[in-house]
Amino acid sequence: MRVISIIAHWLFILSLPVLLLTASVSAAANSPWFYTYGFDKYEVSETTGLDDEQLSLVAHELISYFNSGDETISVYAVKDGEPFQVFNEREVIHLKDVKGLFGLVYGLLLGTGIYACVYFGVSLFWWRESRPPARGLLRGGVLTLVIMVVVGVMVAINFDWFFRQFHLISFANDFWMLDPATDYLIMLFPQGFWFEAATYCALSTALGALVLGGLGWWYLRRNRS
Repeated sequence: MRVISIIAHWLFILSLPVLLLTASVSAAANSPWFYTYGFDKYEVSETTGLDDEQLSLVAHELISYFNSGDETISVYAVKDGEPFQVFNEREVIHLKDVKGLFGLVYGLLLGTGIYACVYFGVSLFWWRESRPPARGLLRGGVLTLVIMVVVGVMVAINFDWFFRQFHLISFANDFWMLDPATDYLIMLFPQGFWFEAATYCALSTALGALVLGGLGWWYLRRNRS
């Protein structure tokens, strides 16, 4: 039983960064406000020729697609009074790959969330121990902060390299290599947008780690024996 509790404890510590990061990514991906913020900051309306209403439509269509059972996406918008299909075949294929990646993110979020709840439940109500979960929160919070600092440094030093490596690791094809002059997916989400997204996810993950780690530290300090 002792060995099982130790393994469960360290699995919880290792799962905490995954839980916090996937929660942050999921929140950003499903926030219409975040899309609108990026559109406004990078003047996407001027780049694409789409007004704010059409941009909002595209954002909601993307969010809906990533959370649907549809295999592919087909988005129509109105430009200069004429309807047109926003994404070409290459972009549609890439968005399908992106949806698969989000599926992995959602799966990891669900899995680590369930594990965290089970670990806490077993620790508190079966093993009758409250200090190990608190230590897990503290250690997992520290681990998460260390990882986010490393990621933050890489992003700050050379985001182009980080962005490219992420795509090379995440996708098995080159459909992500699009033309910013003709492909709306790049015009809608320029590289600066992804820098903002990476920064947001890193900071929100770090904030979550500070909160949970702080709770663990507070509980251990309050119940020192």
